[in-house]
Amino acid sequence: MPRLRTDDPKARIQQVAVELFAERGVQQTSLRDIAERLGVTKPALYYHFASREDLLNSLVQPLVDDFDAYVAAQEAAAPLAAEDLLTSYFDLVYKHRWLIQILIRDLGVLTELKLVDRMFDWRARVTELLIGPAPAFDAKVRAVVALGGLSDSAVMFVDEPLDALRAAAVSAAHDCLRPT
Repeated sequence: MPRLRTDDPKARIQQVAVELFAERGVQQTSLRDIAERLGVTKPALYYHFASREDLLNSLVQPLVDDFDAYVAAQEAAAPLAAEDLLTSYFDLVYKHRWLIQILIRDLGVLTELKLVDRMFDWRARVTELLIGPAPAFDAKVRAVVALGGLSDSAVMFVDEPLDALRAAAVSAAHDCLRPT
């Protein structure tokens, strides 16, 4: 996980929170744990974040904003070539890969943050952009496999060179969309 170099206390708290959430899980990390890692008091954290949930929301909000904006922009630009859509979707998931890893490892957090329905909505809207509004069942399955595999690749292969990973993942996802 990349380390931020910042003098901004709020950003530093968020960085340490991400590190601890990745190590221990969100549910198993308290504000006290974060304060201890930072070498500050728990009240010092409360100055910036009212609760662990407030801190978590501050980490998740950029992801939500980016996915909302992405889907709206893609819908406004439709129709799009499948490869372009898959590439831009990969790039978005890759941008948020560390947080997505944390959320996947602690699925209860998705429910706690009320993200499950939102994530399904994003995926459904991108799927429709890929295969249209009334596709056959097999096309729906191929699109789900394509987007899921693309997302998984962005999250699971974080140590691979970005350009090679993007090319391989987009190519494989595009192949999934082709009827057999």
